[in-house]
Amino acid sequence: MSHPKRSYNNTSSSSSSSSGSGSGSGVGGGVGGIGGNPFQTTSNTNTSSMKKAKSQAISCSMEKNGQNNHHYEDFGTSMIVDDNNLKSESQFGVIDCTSQNPTTIVAANLSRKKATPPQPAKKPLVIKFTKGKPKPPTNFEETTWIVLKSAINAIFLKQRTPSHFEDLYQAVDSLCIHKMGGDLYQRIEKECEAHICRVLQSLVGQSPDLVVFLSLVENCWQDLCNQIMMIRGIALVLDTTYVKQTSNVLSLWDMGLHLFRRHLSLCPEVEHRTVTGMLRLIEKERLGEAIDRTLLNHLLKMFTALGIYSESFEKPFLECTTEFYAAEGVKFMQLSDVPDYLKHVELRLHEEHERCLLYLDSSTRKPLVATTERQLLERHTSAILDKGFTMLMDGNRIEDLRRLYALFSRVNAFELLRQALSSYIRGTGQGLIMDEEKDKDLVSSLLEFKASLDMIWEESFSRNDVFSNTIKDAFEHLINLRQNRPAELIAKFLDEKLRAGNKGTSEEELEGLLDKVLVLFRFIQGKDVFEAFYKKDLAKRLLLGKSASIDAEKSMISKLKTECGSQFTNKLEGMFKDIELSKEINESFRQSSQARTKLPSGIEMSVHVLTTGYWPTYPPMDVRLPHELNVYQDIFKEFYLSKYSGRRLMWQNSLGHCVLKAEFPKGRKELAVSLFQVGLLKFL
Repeated sequence: MSHPKRSYNNTSSSSSSSSGSGSGSGVGGGVGGIGGNPFQTTSNTNTSSMKKAKSQAISCSMEKNGQNNHHYEDFGTSMIVDDNNLKSESQFGVIDCTSQNPTTIVAANLSRKKATPPQPAKKPLVIKFTKGKPKPPTNFEETTWIVLKSAINAIFLKQRTPSHFEDLYQAVDSLCIHKMGGDLYQRIEKECEAHICRVLQSLVGQSPDLVVFLSLVENCWQDLCNQIMMIRGIALVLDTTYVKQTSNVLSLWDMGLHLFRRHLSLCPEVEHRTVTGMLRLIEKERLGEAIDRTLLNHLLKMFTALGIYSESFEKPFLECTTEFYAAEGVKFMQLSDVPDYLKHVELRLHEEHERCLLYLDSSTRKPLVATTERQLLERHTSAILDKGFTMLMDGNRIEDLRRLYALFSRVNAFELLRQALSSYIRGTGQGLIMDEEKDKDLVSSLLEFKASLDMIWEESFSRNDVFSNTIKDAFEHLINLRQNRPAELIAKFLDEKLRAGNKGTSEEELEGLLDKVLVLFRFIQGKDVFEAFYKKDLAKRLLLGKSASIDAEKSMISKLKTECGSQFTNKLEGMFKDIELSKEINESFRQSSQARTKLPSGIEMSVHVLTTGYWPTYPPMDVRLPHELNVYQDIFKEFYLSKYSGRRLMWQNSLGHCVLKAEFPKGRKELAVSLFQVGLLKFL
């Protein structure tokens, strides 16, 4: 390697000082390279002897007695130094070299002696540069590539590089500076391609054991990634200059991936065995065997990085998944009951989701889950409902029904589930409604059935409005299968619960029961039939004093009013008004003069004055009452007509009742009898 031309010319020089003297000048520069410095320059320096001063302080001065010109020529650049008229002045220990150049040099004088007298002004130092571009030495590109190629081969062979990475980096930088990046890129690409081709060919015919073969492929891929990254580290300048400035040129990393992908396609045996091996491992895992998930993760990331994941792996993987779960679904439906099958499907979906998190690409999750759902659920929805829905409903299997609902929601099978629910309610309810032998317990059975459906709707069906409407429609259908009979039975049920003597029920429980019965009442189409029976029973409870709680009675009337309107409950409310008014009339009668003077002794009588339009219609019945009762009725009639003129009283003896107090040998007894029975007893 030749050295650049350089020259040195020194015409004259001199210098002096009080304690020592010396002069010298020189310029040196160069650019480093591989195997030596091809751009190094040298300069001759004149060194004068330094004499030791008597004192420890040193005073320096510079004096120009003549012209001192230095001329340097290096790599096409010339520089002339003119020392003429160099002015040097030292005063108070400071040397001031002044010139027209804005640069000022100041140095500290450590001497305590007097400063050197000012020197005559001297010419400024002038440095002149001539324009020129440095040129690399001959064969610089070839020599540098030999060094780089040796390093690249060492990287591929996993050996130590003969040169330091810093020197290799500087070599690539020098090539790029001198516009040699294109050739360097092609040479690196050629070396990488040869290595990748050689490595992939070495995998052909390797171990028949799929796990061992997959490990070899993974090691090959990991080694290549590390090697490409090391080469890119050396040639980083190439990536940031030539590649960035040139269109349609891949980065070194992408170039390595492109070469690996191309040569992998040229080795179909390697690609096929790799895909087959991964599919076999996944199938083993589905069958319960333990596999190396890390190995799968690395290989699938390799396919993703190469851009062949979707076409080369995902497509055959989904086909294998379809075949696997299609066979498994048929087998398990035949051997398992519905709850176990639903648990198995739920477990499989969880496993596939976990598989996507551990080693499959995220883009596979949606088609994989859809394939699993289609083979295990969508193809068997009807069979699941036919085989086990009734059993789940009869057993009130809340958890299994919740699982069924959640799984059916994944395959949009709500309509089938809704139809199954409607059919179940109608079938089960029809067995309750149409069995006349169960009329006595019909309302209680319907309430229990409705409560179980409501619990399933809330806890298993997520309070879905569609299923709520299905339950309502099915109940309305079945409760009206016998037209008026359910309405009558509901009224009788309320009469039983509101009648006095119904022990063991608190007011809160009674209020809750009324709300539940009101739900059944909503499903009744013949509400006028219910009103007739309810009014008749209410009249008996009010007239005979058999009501368990007036507050509960009024609460029920209020609920019916809210449900059906004020017109429906107008007569029922009028009945309560008559009872309240009758209490006031009886109190007024007892305080009247007629009652104090004319009533027979030993008899206490209470009269209910009823408005004909509010109460049920009762046919009049004549009965011969005891004389004392006839007298009592006449006195009350006289009192009432005197207070409310223009009204007409008609006694309903069929609604009257008496409490007789009798003395028996074993003690005193009270007999609750009707007026008719009183008429019979007087003849005994």
